[in-house]
Amino acid sequence: MAAVLCAVGLFAQMTSLPSANVKTLEGQTFNVQDLGKSGKITVISFWATWCSPCKKELDAIKDYYGEWKEKYDLEFVAVSVDDPRTAAKIPAMVAEKGWEYRILHDYNKEFQIAANVASVPYTLLLDAKGTVVFEHTGYAPGDELELEDRIKELKK
Repeated sequence: MAAVLCAVGLFAQMTSLPSANVKTLEGQTFNVQDLGKSGKITVISFWATWCSPCKKELDAIKDYYGEWKEKYDLEFVAVSVDDPRTAAKIPAMVAEKGWEYRILHDYNKEFQIAANVASVPYTLLLDAKGTVVFEHTGYAPGDELELEDRIKELKK
């Protein structure tokens, strides 16, 4: 619990996304600040191919994603923090799992460091203006329902 409170304290000072470059699966460079400019509620999930809780979280959200996209005009972005040694596994895992999220790769950990993300899974929720309104570290079954409650609050 103390680790979660510490992470909240670090992140609570940042209300918008930092400037950091990531890559698309096609290898194009993308600045994450653009994620907050879509005009949509955006969920950003930091994950890795070697992280079991990350995969469980992304699988659980997959069950709701189509409904959330339609109901809340939401974008979900999964940002892999895999290092060069494991990065080659990302496309195959995404295809195998059937994840229809936007997948980005934090190839040099620039985003992870700038956002003070100490461990994965780590989830951020941005309102339609790009303001960080909620963060969550770790995953336990049911966390996706808490996330949906937070998303619903933004639609009121």
